Amino acid sequence: MRIGVCIAAVALAVLSIFGATRASNAGSPPAPQAQGSTAEVKIDNFVFGPQALTVAVGTTVTWVNRDDIPHTVVSNDGVFKSKVLDTDDKFSFTFSKAGTFAYFCSIHPKMTGKVIVQ
Repeated sequence: MRIGVCIAAVALAVLSIFGATRASNAGSPPAPQAQGSTAEVKIDNFVFGPQALTVAVGTTVTWVNRDDIPHTVVSNDGVFKSKVLDTDDKFSFTFSKAGTFAYFCSIHPKMTGKVIVQ
């Protein structure tokens, strides 16, 4: 019986320490990540805006669906592919090499855009 009580006491102490550590980190800013720029493409009224975006290598582009219709973001060469984005959903991709990356909406293939990475 005493062994069970000791094990329970130790487990409770470990859990309370772990919980306190998590709680104290809850309001902390996230750890710094590699420096890089960000850019945004809005999806609205069946259009990617801007339709052509030029960014530097290392830039993270975020597509935000502002339409009331679901859309996707799929690169022509298979480099990136979003899930179906409902209204206000976002999809991000970091471009790690130079090139021109054409993309489209797989639900509405006439919707196209491109990211030019320099």
